[in-house]
Amino acid sequence: MKILIAVIIFSVIIIIHELGHFLLAKKNGIVVTEFSLGMGPRLFSTQKGETRYSIKLFPIGGSCAMLGEDTGEEDLPGTFNAAPVWGRISVVAAGPIFNFILAFLLSVIITGFVGYDPAEIMEVEKGSPAAEAGLRKGDIVTEFDGYTIDVARDMYVYSYLNELQEEPVTMKVRRNGEEKTFTYTPDVSVRYLLGFNRSDTDSMEILSLIEGMPLEAAGLQEGDVITSINGTRIPDGKAYENYIAEHPLSDKEVEITYERDGLEYSAEITPKEYRTPIPGFSYNMGYTKAEGFQVLKYAALDIKYMIRTTLLSLKELVTGGLGVKDLSGPVGVVDAIGTAYEESKSAGTLMLWMNMLNMAVLLSANLGVMNLLPIPALDGGRLVFLFIEAVRKKPVNREVEGMIHFAGLMLLMVLMVVVMYNDILKIF
Repeated sequence: MKILIAVIIFSVIIIIHELGHFLLAKKNGIVVTEFSLGMGPRLFSTQKGETRYSIKLFPIGGSCAMLGEDTGEEDLPGTFNAAPVWGRISVVAAGPIFNFILAFLLSVIITGFVGYDPAEIMEVEKGSPAAEAGLRKGDIVTEFDGYTIDVARDMYVYSYLNELQEEPVTMKVRRNGEEKTFTYTPDVSVRYLLGFNRSDTDSMEILSLIEGMPLEAAGLQEGDVITSINGTRIPDGKAYENYIAEHPLSDKEVEITYERDGLEYSAEITPKEYRTPIPGFSYNMGYTKAEGFQVLKYAALDIKYMIRTTLLSLKELVTGGLGVKDLSGPVGVVDAIGTAYEESKSAGTLMLWMNMLNMAVLLSANLGVMNLLPIPALDGGRLVFLFIEAVRKKPVNREVEGMIHFAGLMLLMVLMVVVMYNDILKIF
């Protein structure tokens, strides 16, 4: 069932994207030779007028093939290149724009049923720097350190991508219709850590070591089993937690005894200080009913959130914050849709379909953004050449453009194979 739902979501998003190209091509007098859903050999097709409508074997793509689009023909009536440059720009841009329109319409439905998530302060820790600065329960956050906050999810994304530092932060909030600004330096939680992860909560077997932390520096290895700390036997995870509660780690040296291959070893280890800045407040993660024009407003803000999150993720990918292994292709998306489907079933039919629609919104907005990137072979890459033509009043050499798009397509195909391989490894 989950695979069928994923196929339906993919198909709708792709057909809307290609429909944008199709309608604007027709409007600009460009002959569409084939309008298809899917890739590979045709399963079904029918010819109506100048256009063949097809359903192909693999439902992971689609196309709107226009006469002369890739051949460079300009003189024949009805060819892509014979249309005015701004007409061609509208044809190419229509696909991503239709994806944004679809995402907005679906978001209107979701917001109408579920509501929106205001970035409301739920609690302010007493005596914290945030409280002393004047922050109050009920304030609506509108900006955090220069980052615009429209909904609570914006706070989550910003916090995820920007680790809080021991430096002053500036917040803007809305209180009783007025905007107020607060600046404060977050408090800091200080902990001392050994730097390891256990195989499970009941075990003292080392599953992994944290790079640069004391246990790794002392030579311990994955699979070692910690048996005592400062002479106190630690037979299991509960005993470890009780020991740490009664004897908190500090900057003082401790003796760790551990077992490896049936032999027991010991090491003198100095725990490492780990400082965690604390914002001093909690914010809403629930949803509030939207009324009247609020539905349209927060549906639009939802799309803004989706687009900005996609762009921020791309920025992290380019700057090294994320790697290729963090990308997901069709296989990963199907798995994510399936996971969301399974987890939503217990919440009732309404929430199940709202979550499926939300996946469609995310994918449609994401596809719109990705296709507008100035990468050869994508809509954004084609738009770059068309804008250059509009400025120069003459096109770039068609053969050169074709070679660039072909090279881009080959690179995208290689990336798709790598991403699909990583998706399969994550699942299995």
